[in-house]
Amino acid sequence: MADFSKLYYYKPHRPNGSPVHIRADLCIYGATPAGIAAAVQASRMGVKAVIAEFGGRIGGMTASGLGRTDIGSKEAIGGISREFYRTLGSRYGSDEPDGSAWAFEPHAAEEVFAGWLEKADVPVYFRQQLAAADMKNGQIVTLTMENGNTFEAPMFIDATYEGDLLALAGVSYHVGREGNAVYRETLNGVHFGHPKHQFYAWVDPYVREGKPDSGLLPGISDAAPGFQGEGDKSVQAYNFRICLTNVPDNRIAFPQPPDYDPGRYALLARYIRAGVWDALKLNKMMPAGKTDLNNHGAFSTDHIGANYDWPDGDYATRERLFQDHFRYNLGLLYFLANDESMPERVRGEARQWGLPADEFESTNGWPHQLYVREGRRMIADVIMTEHHCRRYETVKDPVGLAAYTMDSHNCRRIVLDGRCVNEGNVEISPTGPYPISYRAIVPKESECGNLLVPVCLSSSHIAYGSIRMEPVFMILGQSAATAAVHALEQGCRVQEVDYEKLRKRLLLDGQILA
Repeated sequence: MADFSKLYYYKPHRPNGSPVHIRADLCIYGATPAGIAAAVQASRMGVKAVIAEFGGRIGGMTASGLGRTDIGSKEAIGGISREFYRTLGSRYGSDEPDGSAWAFEPHAAEEVFAGWLEKADVPVYFRQQLAAADMKNGQIVTLTMENGNTFEAPMFIDATYEGDLLALAGVSYHVGREGNAVYRETLNGVHFGHPKHQFYAWVDPYVREGKPDSGLLPGISDAAPGFQGEGDKSVQAYNFRICLTNVPDNRIAFPQPPDYDPGRYALLARYIRAGVWDALKLNKMMPAGKTDLNNHGAFSTDHIGANYDWPDGDYATRERLFQDHFRYNLGLLYFLANDESMPERVRGEARQWGLPADEFESTNGWPHQLYVREGRRMIADVIMTEHHCRRYETVKDPVGLAAYTMDSHNCRRIVLDGRCVNEGNVEISPTGPYPISYRAIVPKESECGNLLVPVCLSSSHIAYGSIRMEPVFMILGQSAATAAVHALEQGCRVQEVDYEKLRKRLLLDGQILA
């Protein structure tokens, strides 16, 4: 059995015997693409930035398997974000008009980010788990980590996928799906009817078909269906964006995961017997014979319903869920490639692929970052909603553009009229790029005056599904850092930054605002 002991989200760290105290002008929590873009921008503006990273790697999802960039509109991507894709383009010999590359290997993205941070002289402190935030007069003064390290700065950015710093600072947020009535939307809350990633054949959900008293197969909830547009605490499904390869010399056959249970895939087996085989169809090719495997179809890599405790969960809870998602995803691949109940054509197709030996070498080719598609979402003075995505409303203080489909993966797998159905998938185009408000990346002034939030920004569930793309996070990270520097220069709270001055600097630095 392969050794995955180095694959983890969290291990408790005892306090250092000699903890360090770090001072900077700007402290960024999270070495995600947003955090890295923020650090680079701050450095270019002459400000000393430091990154405290929860895990052990930089680059977030962009350097952890999400190699086929979700874009929406290339023309909407500017600034440091576009610079990143052009840098990769020069590496791969892009044939795009401006030299950008939108498909890349995980290690290539990580190397670009590492080079940027080195050039910007931005230190990154790894395995920094937040324990406390010292607040004074509505502002963060110092962050204390579990290992005893402390970070002091006049300005902070929360660049995590979960919004851990904003929560610790007492900033208002929401988890789950708002009902449509909250913001007068049409695509929020419980959502039935979207045909994609749904069961295309009738599949009996019970352990013994036709026998409800035999119990439900693994992965199916007995929750009531609810009604269209009703709010709940469900969170769209997570998975790993798994980098695979079909190059024999670089291919590691899918190993059996720890605590492997083929029974977890009984529903998938039943679905395949019903005639549908599409679980591995979303193999988007990248350079060097690698793919970016994502969820596809009714039963695939999305671990539907298994992530509800992640956004507000403590670190131990998240570690348990991380390992469960890992075992589920690797177990799925192992099952498809090896289980004798699978037709030979299915096993043969699965065996064409394997984990890449030249990626994520310390974890046997498995990516280190769980795809947290949605965590906490801040509640600020402006909340981005479906109205903004559809351009029924337009903000007056843009700090970047989004353009991707209003996209939610499935949130629940339930029983409806005796059959198994997925619920929550939405994929509706916003019909073009739209601006994101500066007031959506800063908290209410009454809550915190020196924090910016470019990832877990103020947004409804359905609007966040459009905004939550890695290029947009980089755009917002750069804009957040620019605003932080201006707040330092003006000696004011982030809510009081002169927007016209901010806008001019963003345009000067290549951001696209309209």
